[in-house]
Amino acid sequence: MTARSAGKLLLATVAVTALTVATLDANRDIPQRGAPIVVLVSLDGFHPDYLERYQAPNLRELAARGAKARWMVPVFPSNTFPNHYSIVTGLLPAHHGIVDNHFVDPSDGARFRYSAPDARQSRWWQGEALWTTAERQGVGAASFFWPGSDVEDPARRPRIWKRYDGRVPNASRVDSILAWLDVPEGERPHFLTLYFSDVDHWGHESGPDSPEVAAAVARVDSMIGRLVAGLRRQGLEDRVNLVVVSDHGMAELSAQRVLVLDDYVARGSVNAISLGSTINLRMRGALTADSVARALSASPRLHVYTREAMLPRWRYEGNPRIADVVGVPDAGWVLTTRAALATGRGSLGGAHGFDNADSTMRALFVAAGPAFRRGVVVEPFQNLHVYDLICGILGLTPAPNDGSPDSVRVLLR
Repeated sequence: MTARSAGKLLLATVAVTALTVATLDANRDIPQRGAPIVVLVSLDGFHPDYLERYQAPNLRELAARGAKARWMVPVFPSNTFPNHYSIVTGLLPAHHGIVDNHFVDPSDGARFRYSAPDARQSRWWQGEALWTTAERQGVGAASFFWPGSDVEDPARRPRIWKRYDGRVPNASRVDSILAWLDVPEGERPHFLTLYFSDVDHWGHESGPDSPEVAAAVARVDSMIGRLVAGLRRQGLEDRVNLVVVSDHGMAELSAQRVLVLDDYVARGSVNAISLGSTINLRMRGALTADSVARALSASPRLHVYTREAMLPRWRYEGNPRIADVVGVPDAGWVLTTRAALATGRGSLGGAHGFDNADSTMRALFVAAGPAFRRGVVVEPFQNLHVYDLICGILGLTPAPNDGSPDSVRVLLR
């Protein structure tokens, strides 16, 4: 190639690049004819193996005409609230502040309980969620349930949102999404979230191998079918990018796989923020975090760390909300107290919250729509990358985060 022809190629490349940037900038101004739409759906507790183990024809059809990950890797701890918020912020729990389903803020002793009304306080939720990124850049957003979408601060909520109520029928949730999309383009949200809890609920109650979980999988799969059929009727099937994820998987529990905190540590010496499959302890007495971690580590089934010496691959450090002692049992085991055993509290069906690298904790990713390749199965990736993926589809500039668009580019056309 001559220097002259190389110069022409460079000028042409610059012109195309400038045109592409201008087009992306223009696409951020909503309303736009043909602007992309993303519906992000969570099937809480849906292990990717359920796709083949149980009746899920609509999800399998979605994967066949779109893209699927062999599995998606949750963040640690593999619990509902930290993972849902990581999916929509691209941030690790230590960076977005929702470090578990239950935790204590040592600055004032306030306790976060995911099901309590004060969990909506904006102080808990750090980072920028996708609906905020979208609204800030002129793209309308709507949420029919998602952890963090109903915070008290109106500036950090989508313009359409619902306070969580598990009694709302699944079909009503789907029909609301379709109604929100069935409006003139200038009023239509272009990023929407939808949430179903059935599979997680019955996984906890009956275990992942139960007929109840099989029935729950069939129910949520039928809701995916209802959503796709509604989009087809509205002429939006070729316009909407449907992204279906889960937050974690589920492990089978057993009465023969129970450990007792009191056998290792004097009960009054620690404040148990959470036990079971995820151990969060704060010190309350003469014992140190190191001594408690050593005592619990006497069991080969327990893997326990202090806040100052955490397992590096968890990337779970640097936030004062993280407990003094953190750990997990082997998947399928739980840690409880003698008092809890005596009262019979706690389900022995299934649980999550274990090491996020364990195969039982794997999460689902299936997506189809104009942005996605057809019929591809990609290698596992972390759920942190979903935020950048959706920002890219919607033409949004992402907020600073821990994910990488390069990790999921293989999904896209």
